[in-house]
Amino acid sequence: MPDPIWTIDVDSTSSSEWSEMLDLFSDANIYQTWSYGRVRWGVGNLSHMVLKRDGEVVGIAQLRIVRPTSLKFGIAYLRWGPLCERRGRPLNPEIVSRMARALEEEYVNKRRLFLRMIPNAFAGTPRASAIQSAFSAFTPETMAYENAYRTLLLDLSPSLEELRKKFDPKWRNKLSGAERNHLKIIAGNGPKEYDTFCHIYKNMRDRKAFETTVDVEEFRRIQEDLIESHRMQILISEDGGIPVAALVVSAMGDSAIYLLGATSDEGLRSKGAYLLQWAALQWLKANGIRWYDLGGIDPEGNPGVYSFKRGMSGSDVTQISPLVASKSGVSSVIAKAGIAVQRTLRTSSGTSQIARTLKQLVTKN
Repeated sequence: MPDPIWTIDVDSTSSSEWSEMLDLFSDANIYQTWSYGRVRWGVGNLSHMVLKRDGEVVGIAQLRIVRPTSLKFGIAYLRWGPLCERRGRPLNPEIVSRMARALEEEYVNKRRLFLRMIPNAFAGTPRASAIQSAFSAFTPETMAYENAYRTLLLDLSPSLEELRKKFDPKWRNKLSGAERNHLKIIAGNGPKEYDTFCHIYKNMRDRKAFETTVDVEEFRRIQEDLIESHRMQILISEDGGIPVAALVVSAMGDSAIYLLGATSDEGLRSKGAYLLQWAALQWLKANGIRWYDLGGIDPEGNPGVYSFKRGMSGSDVTQISPLVASKSGVSSVIAKAGIAVQRTLRTSSGTSQIARTLKQLVTKN
């Protein structure tokens, strides 16, 4: 057999083509959708890379580009990518290695950017090993609270009966109590369902007065921009016709992420959140999802939410360290902006704030 022909396309795809390519990958996720990038960062700050073998798409990556000045330096940020695992196929280490070299050549060598990548891989898994090996020329960031993503991961391959048996007994009892309360579950992905979620969320924030970087209105714009098959699923529990709890989950590839949740006082009393998670598990299994990421945990900072999620008996996992690479003469300046990058990635003004920080550092140096 002749050697395969590998090709790289950069910034030559449309949003509709990108959506079609996402459906090819088991490791697809909402953070790699064009809609997330367009709403979160602005379409002018996006770059898209496609790796092909003999004309077949085998790897893709959406990056955010931040240039603080007209000078040729800045940051290329890759969140939960690259995507290299085609549906129905084992992860091919050669594809990951080819993608690593292509990313380094385009964004580090050619564009002179500081490339920072947060892989969609949990420590100790075959995917993590393949990525760490392929990106061995990159430098792992020191793991700290600011850059560590720790979560609980549910394997949905067992039957529903087996999954329920694995729940913590107290959690399972509260689920049974919720079922006895005859709550009604409503599911959908339209504006009406999202409005209902936002109403419960606002009431919850007013009641608890907690600080958060989550922008539910930004997620609304992302939802409106996503194609139908990629939209987030919204589940709502009603008690006597009144919405009392809601959750928002994104399901793509073989995995789902619990993104947003809200519960009213009435929902707490009726245990609506327990029934919602059980309904979410059933919906995910019915749609062929293998893994359910419960959306991050903070046992010390948010013990109540941690206790609730832990009751579902998922595996406690941590994403591998972010990987960085730079050959630019101003890489030390960008490195000093690392903390600022971490603090602003989840804010709607992140791009402009990072740019201002880098400008200040350049001036000082």
